[in-house]
Amino acid sequence: MSTARPSVAPAPAWSFPTPARSRLATGLDVLAYELAGQHVTSMRLVVPMPLRAEPAGREGVGTILARTLDEGTARRTADEMAVALERSGVALRAGLTDHGLVVDVDVPRRRLRVAAELLLECLAEPAFGPTEVARHVRLRRSEIEQEHADPASAAAIAFLAAHYPQGERFSRPAAGPDAGVAAITPDDVHAHHRRFVRPDGATIAIAGEGAREEGVDVLADVLGRWAGPLGDAPSPGSLLSGETPGGTPVPEKGPDAGGIVVVDRPGSVQSELYLGCAGPDRHVEGGWAPFPVLAMIVGGAPQARLDAVLREEKGYTYGMRCGFRPRPGAGLFVTSGSVRADATVDAVRLTYEILERAGEGFTDAETGDAVAFVSQTAPGRYATADAVAAEAAARCLDGTGPEETDRVLARTRTLTAARLRDAFREHVSGEWTTVVVGDADAIVPGLQALGRGPVRVSR
Repeated sequence: MSTARPSVAPAPAWSFPTPARSRLATGLDVLAYELAGQHVTSMRLVVPMPLRAEPAGREGVGTILARTLDEGTARRTADEMAVALERSGVALRAGLTDHGLVVDVDVPRRRLRVAAELLLECLAEPAFGPTEVARHVRLRRSEIEQEHADPASAAAIAFLAAHYPQGERFSRPAAGPDAGVAAITPDDVHAHHRRFVRPDGATIAIAGEGAREEGVDVLADVLGRWAGPLGDAPSPGSLLSGETPGGTPVPEKGPDAGGIVVVDRPGSVQSELYLGCAGPDRHVEGGWAPFPVLAMIVGGAPQARLDAVLREEKGYTYGMRCGFRPRPGAGLFVTSGSVRADATVDAVRLTYEILERAGEGFTDAETGDAVAFVSQTAPGRYATADAVAAEAAARCLDGTGPEETDRVLARTRTLTAARLRDAFREHVSGEWTTVVVGDADAIVPGLQALGRGPVRVSR
């Protein structure tokens, strides 16, 4: 007896969850996502605190603030806070993006009120004690040493320094350079906290079972008591797009943005490549939808164009990847990966060719596969409460709003090969800043012969 082969229907369109929205009297916006069956409640608080607003000579203060936010308050020592969080089953983490401070909290639903109280204590009464600040300054300085020793990190640092002018904050690592971090004191951290960490202009996204009713009630009761610091502060609305108090300049190119920078690592058996150019930001005209799809086609998967040549055909690398990185004012399009040392020059040549050929267009098959992957994997990417809360909060912090994710998904499903070609041509400048970390004596002559501008060696 034969059985007919079942037909496979197209996956139905999926939509990002819609939140219940409210605003507390303090100005804190609340987005509540009701997710049945998600018994671990996730909260993501975002506070506009732009990287560019860090004081000159104290770059990295935002990172030290984030790392010490839960290490002691006016009521508890660092050890006491750690015990309180652990006994309550609360996972609390803080970090920094180009746009601001992000505080993540995950907790079993039954302990939500305790988690909210501890979050409030960290936000409103952080101690920023001398011992804790000094320890994190030392840790960050140790990280910097490791970053310069690691080829991939060293390439990224050198790229920023070459691509942006020296006076631009983006030319230095987000977590701060050594000189800035070394100068940070507890007073600097307190001052940065007083200036930016306030409820007006901030947003908290809460996701999980009971979020719309119990969650909102708890946040209103607890975080409704969060009073921002007294004194002048930047306008909250002006900071959502990454503005500094002086405006939102589009990053300029540095004087060394053209050509190739070689970070010398004598005897290296591999070379680390890192090249990129100006790209779109999240507010790009026409929307963000084309860019995750373009990244997938060009260098976002093992079957993408970069790997098809450099890995499968040539055997130069275990993998090369590219992607679009939105930043305030303007973003980046970057490509990176490790290649065999003896293939460095040809790998750089081929990478230029592959990226520049992308402007000629894409096939319908490439487009269909990439559109399907980006759009149809969305339910899996946002299947958990923490992913939903994190995405919603991030979109609020970059100023596009919590509805942006659904807009991007809807537009993704309508993309065509022609639309992708036009987006790539219009928003990828192709004026490459290139960094190679490798043996300078072995690769500089070949790189010079490529005729891609001056080759500068950093030792």
